[in-house]
Amino acid sequence: MIGRGSGILNHITSLPSPYGSGDLGTGAYRFADFLGEAKQRYWQILPITAVSPAQGYSPYSGPSAFAGNVLLISPERLAAAGWIQAGALERFPVRKQARADFPAARSIREGLFREAYAKFARDSKQCRYEEFCARQAEWLEDFALFTVLKKNYGGQAWHHWPREIRDRHPRALQRVRTACHNDLEEVKFRQYLFYKQWARLKEYCRARNIYFIGDVPFYVSHDSADVWAHWEIFHLDEQKNPAFVSGVGPEMFNPAGQKWGHPVFRWDVLKQRNYDWWIRRLRHNLQLYDFIRLDHFQGFFSYWEIPARAKTARQGREVPGPGMDLFTTLSRSFSFCPIIAEDLGNITAATREAIKQFGLPGMKPLLFAFDETLPTNPYAPHNIEKNSIVYTGTHDCNTVKGWFAEEAAPEDRRRLYKYLGKRVTPATVAGAMVQLALATVADTAIIALQDLLNLGSEGRMNRPGTARGNWLWRCPPEGITPGMTRRLAELTALFGRV
Repeated sequence: MIGRGSGILNHITSLPSPYGSGDLGTGAYRFADFLGEAKQRYWQILPITAVSPAQGYSPYSGPSAFAGNVLLISPERLAAAGWIQAGALERFPVRKQARADFPAARSIREGLFREAYAKFARDSKQCRYEEFCARQAEWLEDFALFTVLKKNYGGQAWHHWPREIRDRHPRALQRVRTACHNDLEEVKFRQYLFYKQWARLKEYCRARNIYFIGDVPFYVSHDSADVWAHWEIFHLDEQKNPAFVSGVGPEMFNPAGQKWGHPVFRWDVLKQRNYDWWIRRLRHNLQLYDFIRLDHFQGFFSYWEIPARAKTARQGREVPGPGMDLFTTLSRSFSFCPIIAEDLGNITAATREAIKQFGLPGMKPLLFAFDETLPTNPYAPHNIEKNSIVYTGTHDCNTVKGWFAEEAAPEDRRRLYKYLGKRVTPATVAGAMVQLALATVADTAIIALQDLLNLGSEGRMNRPGTARGNWLWRCPPEGITPGMTRRLAELTALFGRV
């Protein structure tokens, strides 16, 4: 990281916007201004890759590991750039929505995208678009084909498509390129708009010394352009169905384990190819973000592999990942690779050693600190190392207030009181935890915006293991006040994080 600093965890979709969910418009720039005024250095977000209605609009499960989420495109900035008429936005009434409405966000943008593309198609000056397509061709061509084909086949998963398309016969794909040229160009154009808006927001933040921490999921969805285009690096059967899928093994609190369902990687094939797909993926994300958090970091060293037809994760087994070989290869490919290891949960000694050897900062959520192991707990403030990132909580956790009121055992609360040297209440616990995080020796402190706003469980972003009701939280337009901004700036300066 860049010296001692702090930042805020808040996803783009959680920003205020009148167009269904947060986007790259006014709300994003105002949030960047807040970060600057509050002396924050980092803005941590969730993945901004494409999302799918079939997968609950989850940023961790979508049709591409490379394509951007076009629902984040700002209608306001489309109008400002002249892609759509300014009056086109007047037909959408300004609504203050407490939660994201992704179907509405999609519906609003569809017509606007068509209008923008029609204008683009009439414009003979397309050199920047062509440059974008050439730079992103490694993934963009396949993503456009996948998107158009999925629409033409009524939304069916790709492994149910006609065999010659499923198996990517060159002549069959060329026929699609010829017959669907205009549709393919429109898919690419939407990606061009997304990446252009993202680049401008990133530039705006960099001018204010604000750096993005992005998130890279470990697995990718089976029904994605990546698995369709690169099926050979995944464990699939002859019909292109997953042969083995992802999950976690049986645990004390979950005897059946968890069956996630992603296809698992064929690391033997990837090794023969010098991990080319992963190198392209990381290089792409390093262009998007200043720092990247590798989700499920343990999976690079060992992971739970489950036969696809197994009913539960019990029938799976622990198998080795690429381990040090992958990261040694990465170190030869990148002179500097600013990676954060998501090292929560059951992490093996080999993984810990690799994190230490490569000097990667790990994650230290304070919510995990106050159990019966407090004196030796690695998440306790007195045990946190300098080269780490302390969090009040993560996007998968309850808020501090919600944890204190609903999840913390009486003994946990008593340990917290002793640690703080005072009693706290649901109304004051989040503020105390924010101050505790900023005071640690950790180089970087990241505060969940919900904790800064002192929200209870109504502010929770995700509940792992549940399929509905996630990713919907939004910051109210009036949530961030001048007083809160000044207070955070004062604390940041007090603890030497400016």
